[in-house]
Amino acid sequence: MNGWLSLVAGTGSAVAGGFYLAFSTVVMPALRRRPAKESIATMVFINHMAVRPPFMIVFFGTAAACAAVAVVAAADPLTRSPIQVAGAAAYLAGWASTMVVNVPLNNQLANAVGDQPGQQRTTYEQSWTPANHLRAALSFAGAAGLLASVPHP
Repeated sequence: MNGWLSLVAGTGSAVAGGFYLAFSTVVMPALRRRPAKESIATMVFINHMAVRPPFMIVFFGTAAACAAVAVVAAADPLTRSPIQVAGAAAYLAGWASTMVVNVPLNNQLANAVGDQPGQQRTTYEQSWTPANHLRAALSFAGAAGLLASVPHP
């Protein structure tokens, strides 16, 4: 398989995983220590800021690179590397989880109105945080699979 394609996909997967890990280990615990209304407003703003080129290039660009790894593997059996295909599939599973779980929860949080911010935050975190842990783990697994068989100079 073309080494540069797996290198790009694997690096992007590792970067995304690091971003998600920072949320799990730093951002969410910090927000939990703030008043609920303030933490909700901060999370909504963070989510708004994430939809900009720096993160979107990593998020969607890595998904495109992983899809290309899978297509190349399917098109050319001689270059097929099961570990690279598994890595691409792992990142794409985390990407799908983001689109199916985290993004809708972010949208719900942004549109939530009510007089119980503590309950809103708790409900959000109970689903969002485990899904974030999952996408971090899948991104790191993807990076490992994609980078494991990249030729070394």
